[in-house]
Amino acid sequence: MRTEALDAVALEKLLSAAIAAPSVHNSQPWRFRLRPETSTLEVHAAPERGLPATDPRGRALHISVGAAVFNLRTAARRLGWAPRVRLLPDSAEPDLLAAVDLDEPALVDLPGTTELYDAIWRRHTVRTPFADTPLPPVLLDEFARAARTEGALLVLPDRTERDRLLHLTAEAERRNTTDPERSAESRTWVRPRTGPAPYGIPAAALGPQDTAGRLPVRDFSALHPAEHQQPAAFEPDPCIAVLTTTGDSPEDWLTAGLALEHVLLLATVHGVRASLLHQAMEWPYLRAEARDTHRGPGHVQLLIRLGYGPEGAPTPRLPLAVVVDDPDGEPVGG
Repeated sequence: MRTEALDAVALEKLLSAAIAAPSVHNSQPWRFRLRPETSTLEVHAAPERGLPATDPRGRALHISVGAAVFNLRTAARRLGWAPRVRLLPDSAEPDLLAAVDLDEPALVDLPGTTELYDAIWRRHTVRTPFADTPLPPVLLDEFARAARTEGALLVLPDRTERDRLLHLTAEAERRNTTDPERSAESRTWVRPRTGPAPYGIPAAALGPQDTAGRLPVRDFSALHPAEHQQPAAFEPDPCIAVLTTTGDSPEDWLTAGLALEHVLLLATVHGVRASLLHQAMEWPYLRAEARDTHRGPGHVQLLIRLGYGPEGAPTPRLPLAVVVDDPDGEPVGG
């Protein structure tokens, strides 16, 4: 077991892992700042990359940052530290969402760390159909345990409840595509097929629509009709998991992000693909309706579609110089 010095090489490894996390519309709404005097990496919100129409409260932004924090923590463990994560560490700095202290070496090698770290680079959102092959219950139980270790719950609803949630998602998708402000905002995050762009979703990464209309895959209403993919037959019995938290505060949203990324990386380790159904979470009434009252109190943060399928293609990431600040809060890239 060895601990690397917190030098430029180690910092690049840590931050490269962090920015590989998923984020809403691949907006990458995070900034990082090293406090060398305390060996602390701060994770700040980047509100300029937020979605004011779709995510006015910043809930999805916090979930995205929470996923990046999980990757950062995993990479730190892989490099030999025993990282301590503090969520919302300073109420005087509302954009400081997390601090990761890296001043202690790990005394033990936590099982599964290497596998999760390796999965960071292979985890990609897959918006295409999955195989009509059920996931083993023992594997779904493992995903649920992973969410619990982060302080969240991952629930597998029965078919009746699943279909109800898909109906709510379809209604939210209809609203998203007919609301001028939200559809216009979505269009700004779709990148053209030609020319590089370090953020947003490449047009080629958008999936087809379900021929049966059963799975309401997000339609960004952004492509020229000639560029739309042909509709495809999706799995007839989709596996939908519901990620919930006890509370609904910014700390709970960050917790949901930690749990989400733990589940997604563990799924990647086992060859399971995932895509997110977040549409109903973007409308307060529909999100409230998504709560399963039979399970008691709890707040739905998002739906995760799981299954076997192709690995998927990576989406672009902003250069580190754009998302890293110096200790005074100025971008290192000028």
